[in-house]
Amino acid sequence: MIKPSKTKFQSLVSVLGISMGDEGKGRVVHEILNDIEKTTGTPVSGVMKVNGGANAGHTAAGLKLNLLPSGVGNPRVNDLIVGAGVVADPRKFLWEALPLEKRGISVLSRLRIDEKCQVSDLSHRLLDLAWENYRVNQLKKESRGSTGRGISPAYCDETGQWQIFYQAFVDNRKLFETDLRDRVRRAVDTIQYVCKVSEEDWFGFFETLTIAEKRANQESINDQIFKEEEFDFKIFCAEHPFELNFECLEETYWQAGQKLIDSIIDIRPQILDNLGNDRPIVVEFGQAYWLDKRHGFTPNVTASHTFSSEIFQSAGIPISKLSQVGCCKAYDTKVGTHHFLTHIKPEENILGKKLSEMEFGTSTGRQRMVGWFDAVEKGNALRYGGFDWLVINKLDALSSLNADFEELKICVAYKNEHEELIKSVPRSEKVRKSLSPVYEELPVWNEDISGCKSFDALPVQAQNYVKKMVQSICEVAYGENWKTKELPQLLYIGVGPNPGQVIDNLPPISDILDLS
Repeated sequence: MIKPSKTKFQSLVSVLGISMGDEGKGRVVHEILNDIEKTTGTPVSGVMKVNGGANAGHTAAGLKLNLLPSGVGNPRVNDLIVGAGVVADPRKFLWEALPLEKRGISVLSRLRIDEKCQVSDLSHRLLDLAWENYRVNQLKKESRGSTGRGISPAYCDETGQWQIFYQAFVDNRKLFETDLRDRVRRAVDTIQYVCKVSEEDWFGFFETLTIAEKRANQESINDQIFKEEEFDFKIFCAEHPFELNFECLEETYWQAGQKLIDSIIDIRPQILDNLGNDRPIVVEFGQAYWLDKRHGFTPNVTASHTFSSEIFQSAGIPISKLSQVGCCKAYDTKVGTHHFLTHIKPEENILGKKLSEMEFGTSTGRQRMVGWFDAVEKGNALRYGGFDWLVINKLDALSSLNADFEELKICVAYKNEHEELIKSVPRSEKVRKSLSPVYEELPVWNEDISGCKSFDALPVQAQNYVKKMVQSICEVAYGENWKTKELPQLLYIGVGPNPGQVIDNLPPISDILDLS
């Protein structure tokens, strides 16, 4: 039986985004770790990554991460857990871990990769590029803005029953070689005969991957942690098109897996023991609620499930009580292509220009789209995702410092072609695209709020903006009787980019909204 937690959290704490991604989940994990330790005097036992792969970018405690759990920057966290719901390239673990080890941060000794975590490899990355190529060249559709990290193709192997688990690195190399050879053959056949990739584009894929990884790992190259050749994907390319240097590929991936052998375990007993002994585990999601493969909007979704029920599947443990923390920004952002109802065009709006200049994806380096705060999306996420706590990040970015804009907007409803108000997100993407946002305008503030330590210290305009965000979310989630419902509490308000730049001792939501 799980004992009651000494903190305001249950022993299992879920952290996920309630928008389209890029909500600052990594920094929230960092703050929760400190919060729990400060309250109980004991650090959490672990931080667990539940889903996704190296396509998810987090910035936590000054560290830019893709695959490793965000707790890596906290040396008092014993276990950096990677659940069975993750698809992971073993080389990416090493590319992230070894530079951190060089900086004195212990990683590999704390890394716990579940045996049933799935191996992703070069074939998935090539398929990722090939399907984008097919979408654009054969179907004449707009690119969906994939990261090219091979995540969706890796999950396709799961649904097609072609998995290779991390358990393979502990077992027999001959079996690994056979399974990898079959996987590569399937991938190359698909690329050549289904995606109909040209010979020129085939060779170009290896150049694309090389450029991307060299750029992503340039700091490690400069610090001589890795040689530049480490990120050269052309070594896997054979002389003829649609062939791979399989011996080189198999050797590279097998050796990478061998360096992780001590980290590959059955995570289930350890998780249950820690929870049973009131040792909290913080769980982070790679992507946000509206990117769920089933409940999001195809094709702009990820390939996994992105809200809290997935925790128990990925960890392989019984359903139990947990605290759910939903994160969002004080405005909206999105990397990639998507029909953004509240999009602020930088060329038409001063605030849009300001926000666009500071918003770039951690994984891709691409500029994010920015939009006004969409309370309808977040209210639906609250209603169907069920959150105990809300976090609002980047409120400081809306201060009108050095930018002459006069109002802020919050989308409180949608309007259809018949001028009817709608306060839910249609499940049909076609219908959703036909809607237009209904805004309420609020005044801006000029003060720098990065040093604020309490809600009352915020300018009145900033307080009112927060109130309107939260009230609008709750009105959408619970309807006319929202004031009678048990509402989520505000956990943090982010007022700056650095660790600790949050307001955490927030009043009850009933006081903030003057419901008494």
